[in-house]
Amino acid sequence: MDVLPRSAFFLDNCSIERTLSVVGEKWTFLVLREVFNGIRRFADLQEGTGAPRQVLSARLSRLVDEGMLRKVPYQEPGQRQRDEYRLTDKGRDLYPILIALMHWGDRYEADPEGPSLLVTHRDCGAPVHLELRCAEGHDVPGPRQITVLPGPGAHYKPTG
Repeated sequence: MDVLPRSAFFLDNCSIERTLSVVGEKWTFLVLREVFNGIRRFADLQEGTGAPRQVLSARLSRLVDEGMLRKVPYQEPGQRQRDEYRLTDKGRDLYPILIALMHWGDRYEADPEGPSLLVTHRDCGAPVHLELRCAEGHDVPGPRQITVLPGPGAHYKPTG
């Protein structure tokens, strides 16, 4: 199979760049970390992330606007109605990214004593880890075993 050189097409519609434009910011990932751990209410999210009120409000609004979180109204007795934040399918699909970031941090940024959190399978207690596999089920240990090809949305440069 002939592989086109990278210079043959534009990356003006790169999925990585577009994803980072939505989630590529510290507070966004910290909010998602908390929501994945069952924290849903603004005050609890603020406590868990340490985010300033305005920053947290902006991040939650963006995650709702992008369809990763949805607001669900609740009301404590004697209090005004408020919203809690719940993951959508689009938001839940970010979980492997958070786990990958955590594992990278555990390897390269953890304290000498080790990581602060361990992620285990609820049913059996075994540690959770990520694996990269092709559609045929083969392990793909790293980028040297991958070929990047233009996809159906590739924008080709004019040949001249």
